[in-house]
Amino acid sequence: MKILTAEQIRNADAYTIEHEPISSVDLMERAARCCAKWIRENLSSFCTIKIFTGPGNNGGDGLAVARKLCEEGLDVYVFMLAPSDKLSPDSLVNYKRLTDSYSAVGVSEIESNRLPEISKNDLIIDALFGSGLSRPLSGLAATVVNHINQSGATVLSIDIPSGLFSEANTPDRIGLIICADYTLTFQMPKLSFLFAENEAYTGQWTTLDIGLLAEGINGQSSPYFVVEKKDIAMILHRRRKFSHKGTFGHALLMAGSYGKIGAEILSAKACLRTGVGLLTTHVVSKGYAIMQTAVPEAMVSIDPNANIILVLPDNNKYSAIGIGPGIGTDPETGKVLHALLQQSKVPLVLDADALNLLACQRGWMDNLPPYSILTPHPGEFDRLAGKSVNGYERHLRQIEFAKKYQVIVVLKGAYTSIVTPDGLCWFNSSGNPGMATAGSGDVLTGIILSLLAQGYLPVQAALIGVYLHGLAGDLAANQYGEEALIASDIINHLGEAFKAVRLKA
Repeated sequence: MKILTAEQIRNADAYTIEHEPISSVDLMERAARCCAKWIRENLSSFCTIKIFTGPGNNGGDGLAVARKLCEEGLDVYVFMLAPSDKLSPDSLVNYKRLTDSYSAVGVSEIESNRLPEISKNDLIIDALFGSGLSRPLSGLAATVVNHINQSGATVLSIDIPSGLFSEANTPDRIGLIICADYTLTFQMPKLSFLFAENEAYTGQWTTLDIGLLAEGINGQSSPYFVVEKKDIAMILHRRRKFSHKGTFGHALLMAGSYGKIGAEILSAKACLRTGVGLLTTHVVSKGYAIMQTAVPEAMVSIDPNANIILVLPDNNKYSAIGIGPGIGTDPETGKVLHALLQQSKVPLVLDADALNLLACQRGWMDNLPPYSILTPHPGEFDRLAGKSVNGYERHLRQIEFAKKYQVIVVLKGAYTSIVTPDGLCWFNSSGNPGMATAGSGDVLTGIILSLLAQGYLPVQAALIGVYLHGLAGDLAANQYGEEALIASDIINHLGEAFKAVRLKA
């Protein structure tokens, strides 16, 4: 699924209108029908629905939704920010359709000195402004948005919360924005929906397919995509009958330190459960017995030091190498990381303390093997690339970092983003808040390392690894609930995740 800019979405609309062909007002009707169906199926308990409409086509969507809900016999009131003679052409058509068909429905213009009454028990539908907004809200529009936000009522926004921009919402552009509980957006999410700072505005968002022609979408160039199950199914290898363990690679995992052997165990188990042929774990001497007992399927390379990693094992025989979970940030361990960066002939997977060590010695970044995979959470990435004021700015830094160092940056979060050295970006669609738990990142490192060792291209290993990790987390949450989910549960559901992906998408 591509993510397009507001302008590109309008282009896709125009292509559908021209080539389906369909009139613009009938396309609006189709979108309204999808919205009304979703509202009926999910929010039918509300006795009173109050729809706030603006002068543009987003307001036209709201007027069409009002008529559809009236057809269902619901109690609907419409409050218009602009008089009928100021409406866009399609909005005016829907205004006339509504008032001609349902003359008894309450349709009134909003007055600055008398704002509509809103009860906490009302359902508010926000159709004030859509993705065509070019500046922060002001005047009466801002007053109305503030009135809705303070009402305590349940709010649903059509296409995008009024006041929110589709792409960049930098501090200098942010004004009053609708705080929706639900957002029904058309065909694809807006880029801004994928950043944490905007969750307070979008609430729970849902994408509705309104039938825009695929050719019109595919004809738009975009660096942004959403990773879905069907995408992963297309690139997931099937095992050949005469395969053997050597076919699926030999991975080296350098992880753990005294008191943090659990990080290495989790990562090693995930690596094996994802299908690597052979796994060698490099472990501090105090962790040897623990590792051999907890993960008998893994071979062990023993560091001479009892507490931290001080020695880089021979790394020429491995098809992929991962380093970082639980290794600590001792400068002596940092020297091992630096040596690995200089010597490795294969892309690396770097996570956790490997990234923190790298942040302390930024000059080492020039030694990163091309197409290595870095898996930071936001805090780790800020230490690597500099602090960002919000998710959007961090995302721009992520693209800049990936291009500069020719690496793949997996920025972990609710919609984990994978950025490649050519600046392409994929947002992951699997996963849930229950995965915000200790060890979850260690599991992801093991999964990606396994896929890389098996011969997947680094970009494929990152995409498949992130999606499977999230899907296994979703399956675990279905069984245990989000609060009770722990990292081991993700590992234990990897088999189900593989099978789910292989089912017809």
